Amino acid sequence: MYWKSLAAAGAALLIGAGPAWADETQPSAPQPEAAQEAVRQEVTAVTIATPEQIQERFEARFPGVEVSEVRDTPFDGLYEIRIGRDLLYADANVDFLLQGALIDTQSRKDLTAQRLEELSRVAFSDLPLEIAVKQVYGDGTHQLAVFEDPNCGYCKRFHKTLQEVGDTTVYTFLFPILSDDSTVKSRNVWCAKDQAKVWKAWMLDGETPPEAECDVPLDDLMALGRRLMVEGTPAIVFADGSRVNGAMTQEALEEKLASLGKGS
Repeated sequence: MYWKSLAAAGAALLIGAGPAWADETQPSAPQPEAAQEAVRQEVTAVTIATPEQIQERFEARFPGVEVSEVRDTPFDGLYEIRIGRDLLYADANVDFLLQGALIDTQSRKDLTAQRLEELSRVAFSDLPLEIAVKQVYGDGTHQLAVFEDPNCGYCKRFHKTLQEVGDTTVYTFLFPILSDDSTVKSRNVWCAKDQAKVWKAWMLDGETPPEAECDVPLDDLMALGRRLMVEGTPAIVFADGSRVNGAMTQEALEEKLASLGKGS
């Protein structure tokens, strides 16, 4: 992810300064019990900071990297820093950064994976389906939306899976990110008299969409993808708001749709 380009510059921060109790100048002889307790309290004390302070400190250390959000974690003194869809963890002073899974050992839950899933959820009812290409497979019982590039091989593979699964209504948000030709094909599909027929013919049979001209809501489509942090195609959104990035196998899609029940 894009923040990782700062890894070399931030290496010293990842190491951080050694704690006071590790100073080599301290005597190694046993200390009185009261002094030992004072040291224990000093070591275990947690520095507290506000999300605004964490963001300010992070951005001061990594100029040019925009923080999307800062949140507390269940671990005292550890903060979640979100940069787009990337999650990092830091102490209150941002002297240390961590990347990886934060595990709740009592519940055995991967809190990082849980948070990423939460971030990827989309309110299906809020999607602007009026700017999507609607296709119906079978009786159209299940609903899903997909961000697709016309030249995306994985998208074409997914359409073959949809054809096999059937009974699905698909709303395609044209999302041409691969090439200028993708933009041209998106325009020709959107401006076709029968959008679904032309789109299916291209994705399933390789029939090039005929040239067509009209006003295309391309700016709205691209803005929608950016707002939902779509980084590649296909990006599949289900009726329950869950999302899958990448093509799904027939077995995986059937299992997912079955878990949602009819009409979802």
